[in-house]
Amino acid sequence: MRVDVFSAKPHDRTFLNLAAERQSLELRFHEARLNEGTARLAEGAEVVCAFVNDDLRAEVIAQLATMSVRMIALRSSGYNHVDLAAARNAGIVVARVPAYSPHAVAEHTVALILTLNRKTHRAFNRVRDGNFALEGLMGFDMHGKVAGIVGTGLIGTVVARILRGFGCDVLAFDPQPNSECKALGVSYVPMDQILQRSDIITLQCPLTPETRHLISDAAIMAMKPGVMLINTSRGAVIDTRAVIRGLKSGQISALGLDVYEEEGNLFFEDLSEGYISDDVFARLLTFPNVLVTGHQGFFTREALDAIAKTTIANITAFRNSGAPQHCVPWPA
Repeated sequence: MRVDVFSAKPHDRTFLNLAAERQSLELRFHEARLNEGTARLAEGAEVVCAFVNDDLRAEVIAQLATMSVRMIALRSSGYNHVDLAAARNAGIVVARVPAYSPHAVAEHTVALILTLNRKTHRAFNRVRDGNFALEGLMGFDMHGKVAGIVGTGLIGTVVARILRGFGCDVLAFDPQPNSECKALGVSYVPMDQILQRSDIITLQCPLTPETRHLISDAAIMAMKPGVMLINTSRGAVIDTRAVIRGLKSGQISALGLDVYEEEGNLFFEDLSEGYISDDVFARLLTFPNVLVTGHQGFFTREALDAIAKTTIANITAFRNSGAPQHCVPWPA
């Protein structure tokens, strides 16, 4: 069975090849992202393996169907970038990696919090320049602060465990409260209480129609003044322009992002020899209290190993039985 892997980086080759040993799969790697212009590269493949910023709209899926592609194997947990109705109509099965290492993303979330709080990134640059002054580097004790977590799935639960270890009072909002979080001493409250009471808000929720631009002008105005906001979930959970207004007003004192709603044209690429054409993103980077990482929360050895093994297991299960282990359910 031939599998065409799009958005393939060196680490994808390494981990997928290791996971596919003795599985009789022909893996072909394409550095290009999957879109209408590159879908033709999958001619002759039965499976395409896609990542978070690949384009799987109806038009692309229609192209894949004409080339006899029968499965889309996602190397991610989220599938908001896939037109599931189009895939169903084309008879293309979609599978995902529901969990790989919640610790990877959770630990990166807390790393953003600590870096923004204690300003270690700025201190590093100062010391390298021979500047040992402390002005502008003051942080706060995490102990006793109120942290609000939006979304307490696997990742949110690990974030809660870590923050409780720091001595934070942890609030959470989730339509389905988690008994493990409750056992940790997490208090579930309505979303308006998360906004009003939290010193730190971290977003760990999936992107759905209900959570798109969950953080809006109205939500920001309802937040505790001087709040720290962290997003390691999906970029479009935040209205970026609204957040910029919150930063300018001082309502948001610090912002940490590992995702961005228009990241498809930016992240996972080296743009250092050119310029950033996204004016909104460029504006974000002008704030000294904003820290952006390029969707690297998942990027640990353990997570990459788990992603590759689950992806290959999905593909081999589809080959053997027509049913991947982690099939994405069709929309109602």
